[in-house]
Formats: sequence, C-alpha cells, structure tokens
Amino acid sequence: MIQKTSNDISRIKLWLLASRPKTLPAAFAPVFVGSALAIHHNSFKFLNALIALICSILIQVGTNFVNDLFDFLHGTDKKERLGPTRAVVSGLISPTEMKYAIVITFAFVFLLGLFLVYQTTLWILLIGILSIIAGIAYTAGPYPLAYHALGDLFVLIFFGFVGTVGTYYVQSFEANLVSFLISIPVGALITNILVVNNLRDIDEDKVNNKITLAVIIGRSATKIQYAISILISFMILFIVYFYFIPKATVFLPLILLPFAYILIKMIYQKSGKELNKILGLTAVFSAIFSLLLAIGIAI
Repeated sequence: MIQKTSNDISRIKLWLLASRPKTLPAAFAPVFVGSALAIHHNSFKFLNALIALICSILIQVGTNFVNDLFDFLHGTDKKERLGPTRAVVSGLISPTEMKYAIVITFAFVFLLGLFLVYQTTLWILLIGILSIIAGIAYTAGPYPLAYHALGDLFVLIFFGFVGTVGTYYVQSFEANLVSFLISIPVGALITNILVVNNLRDIDEDKVNNKITLAVIIGRSATKIQYAISILISFMILFIVYFYFIPKATVFLPLILLPFAYILIKMIYQKSGKELNKILGLTAVFSAIFSLLLAIGIAI
C-alpha cells in the first residue's frame, strides 16, 4: 500500500490553494439551475449533467490558474496584496509548473466536452472551445479581458448564460427563453463576486494599469452595480413565475432577502481588506440563491 508523505500532502494543499476553492460555487451554480430546468421539462440526463459539472469546475480552476500566473507575469500581483494569497507570486508554485497545470486542466475540459458533443451537436464543440479561449484570455494574451474592463461581461456571459443555458441544452437539446431568463440571476450574482474583488483592488489596479470596470466607474457606481445585480436577480423570479413556471416554489430564494439587505449595507460600509469578508459572503449568497432557485424549479 502506497502512503502519501507529508510533502505530497503539502503539494496537494498548495494546488488546492491555487485552485481557489471559494470560487468554485460559481462553477456549480449554472449547472444546478440548468439541470433543474431540465428536470422540470422531464429531460434530465444524469451523465450529461455530471460531465457538464466537471467541465464547469475545470474551466473555473483553469481560469484561476491562468489568473494566478499572468497577474504575476504582468506584475499586478504582489506579496503584500490585499486579497487572498496567490500561489505563483508567493513562490509556492513555479511559473513553469503553473503553465503545465493550465494545459492539463483545459485539455481535460476539451476531452470531456467531446462526449457532450457526441451526445448533442457541434454547437457544443464551438461553445466549449470559446469557453476555454475566454478562460485563458481573461488575463492572458495580447488583450486580457480583465485588464480592459471586460471581466464583468466575461463572467456574466460564460458563468451565467453559457453555463446555465448550455447545461440545459446538453440535456434537452434545445435552448429557450426561460433557460435564458433563469441564467440572469446566476450570472449577475456570480459577477458580484468579481465586483467586490475589483472594488477592493481599485487603488492597486490603478497603480498597475489594470483597467477594470470598477476603476472606470469608481467606488460609488460599483456599489450601485452590486446592489442592482441583487435586485434584478429577485425581480427575475416574478417574471419566471408569471410567464413560465407558475409554481410558488420558484420564490424560494426570497428567503434570502434579509441576507441581501445585509450584504448591500456592508458593501457601503466596508473598504480595503474588510471587503474580503464580503467577498466570501457574496460567493455564499450566490451559491445558496442558485441552489434555492434550482430546488424551486425542480420540485
């Protein structure tokens, strides 16, 4: 029997740190909500949903690896940064190791995605390739999205629309208006995680010439953006109920209204490293909202 050494365990912990597990609810949320709609329409396919979930997680992890490496290469990340520890800039993982990890992670996404292509159509191949390219282009390449105020749009599109509608499509073999609508709160609330991150880093990003949407519109407007995303997410529930799924359970996420009020209040009161707490709470809020929405649609 092979036993892991303490060094092996330490390396595993390092890679878990680099994968940023606190961001992974962003990978689960669209798959859960898209699959819930498939259940509602009696088209749920467990294996397809599972493969979609694994691909979503790997795309999130791969994007995090790219972000870790290229923020270091761009000189944006520094050891004294306000946010959580980054693996490459801290010297915990070498740039070469991270490059190999990026290639391996996205290679697995591509290979697993081929199964979904076989099950559906070539459109899924195109969507998969675009998702991988976007994950890399988020902070890498000649025009990194996160450095040109396109990060929010990237997250909304790929973790909202593409993730949710795509998950529904690989099970039902169609895309419809309701699948698009339920993807809006998923994408908006996941985008809010980035909004808090960029709000915290406004000063650092200005110094490093990283142009985020928060840098362009300023702190006040960024806080308004955060609040509006939450309000829109709750409003979508009423549209879904009155026009597509007339079940009271669709309103399950409304139990989070007090939590939403607290988050909006906190975003106006906190600054600097204090925003790290709101970052974590925003991720939890996003995950629970999506889970409740999924349950409300499915049951």
